[in-house]
Amino acid sequence: MVDKELGKRGEEIVCEYIRRKGLAVFKTNYRTRFGEIDVIAESETHIIFIEVKTREEGAMVSGAHAVDLAKRRRIMLCAESFMNALPVKLPPRFDVAEITVKAENGKRKFSLKYIEDAF
Repeated sequence: MVDKELGKRGEEIVCEYIRRKGLAVFKTNYRTRFGEIDVIAESETHIIFIEVKTREEGAMVSGAHAVDLAKRRRIMLCAESFMNALPVKLPPRFDVAEITVKAENGKRKFSLKYIEDAF
């Protein structure tokens, strides 16, 4: 289990990554009655809803596998709520970012696996 501080750092790493790829971070931690979307970004072609999963190295379930059918449904309901609240004209895309945390020489190292159009 990853604590909130590590989860927050994972989200920051993802935001840095997508900015370097030329995407604009629109909102983080968007909450509705259906749940939360970690990062909402915008490209020239899509509004992108990103689920960030931060895991310790050796976790039993990978970040991508943790985004099961029920989680996907909640994310899609949140995305629909977001798109209805704002005049969004771009089509949605759903990405998953896996952050793996590894302890090395007393320090934490983070690695990122970014999955575009994950579902």
